[in-house]
Amino acid sequence: MSGWQCGERGGNNRRHGGCRREREVFPAQNGKVAIVTGGAKGIGYQTVKHLARLGMHVIIAGNNESEGQEAVRKIQEETLTGKVEFLYCDLASMKSIRQFVQRFRAKNCPLHVLVNNAGVMLVPERKTEDGFEEHFGLNYLGHFLLTNLLLDMLKQSGTHSHNARIITVSSATHYVAKLHLNDLQSRCSYSPHGAYAQSKLALVLFTYRLQHLLTANGSHVTANVVDPGVVNTDLYKHVFWVVKVVKWMTAWLFFKAPEEGASTTIYAAVSPEMEGAGGCYLYNEERTKSADVAYDEELQRRLWTESCKMVGISDESRKVP
Repeated sequence: MSGWQCGERGGNNRRHGGCRREREVFPAQNGKVAIVTGGAKGIGYQTVKHLARLGMHVIIAGNNESEGQEAVRKIQEETLTGKVEFLYCDLASMKSIRQFVQRFRAKNCPLHVLVNNAGVMLVPERKTEDGFEEHFGLNYLGHFLLTNLLLDMLKQSGTHSHNARIITVSSATHYVAKLHLNDLQSRCSYSPHGAYAQSKLALVLFTYRLQHLLTANGSHVTANVVDPGVVNTDLYKHVFWVVKVVKWMTAWLFFKAPEEGASTTIYAAVSPEMEGAGGCYLYNEERTKSADVAYDEELQRRLWTESCKMVGISDESRKVP
C-alpha cells in the first residue's frame, strides 16, 4: 500500500493561532521532476523557486507565455540553476490540458511531484472554453483532468521508499462551502464567493477520494491538500475597491507573504515527514481537520463520477468500493 489515510478527525487544529515551526532544511531533490500549475507568480512562483533550489527539474504550467518565461529567467538568476522551464497550459481549456500532457510526455522524463496550485478567485460570472463556470472549471475540473492524465507517470515514478506526491492547494473557504451536485455550474444563483468556495471544497473531496483509490490500487503515490492561509497575492484583484483599500492598509499585519504561503506546499512536496502519508489536510505545515462534509465518502464518489463525465474520461473508480 502506498500510503495511509491521515487521521481525518484527529490531529492538532492550528487554524486560530499557534506558532509555525522553524523553516526546515529539506533534503536535496536532485534527479526529481515536478510540475507546478500557476508557477509564474505568487505562491506558485515561490514553490517553483524553492523546489529548484533543492535540485528539482521544475516545469511551470501556465497560460501566459511572457509571464512564464520571465519567471523562468528570474528563478534561474536567483537559484543559479537551469532546471526550470515553462510549458503552456490553460486550465480553463480541456484541449489545452491534453496538449500540455502530450508535450510533457514527449520529454520522456519521470514525474515525481505534481502541485495543483493555479486558480482564480471571486471572478464575475463567466464560462470557460468548455462551458463550465470559471471557478469550478479552472480551479477544480482543470486540475481533476490534469491529475488523471498524469497519474500513470506518477505511478511509474513512485517507489516503496519514495512515493510520488500530488499536492493540491485549497483554501479555508471550503469550511463554509456547499457542494451543489445538481448545480455544480452555479446556474440557478451565481455568487462569486459561493462558486469559489465550492471549487475549493471540491478539491478537498477530490483529494480524499484520489488517495482512497491510490491506496486501494497499491500505488506508490500520495495525495494531500494544503491550505496556504490568507496570502497577499494577485488573486484579490476582483474584490470590491473598499476591500482592496482595507487589504492594502492591513496586508502587513494579517496577510502572509507569498513565500510564507508556499511553505506548506513545499513541506508537502519534499518533507521526509510526509513520506507515505496521504489523504491529509495541511495548514501551517501541520496535519489538521478539514470541513466535516469533506469526509462524506458517498459525496466524494458522486463528485468523482460526475467529474469524469464532465471532462470526458472513463471512471475507473467504479471498480473500487
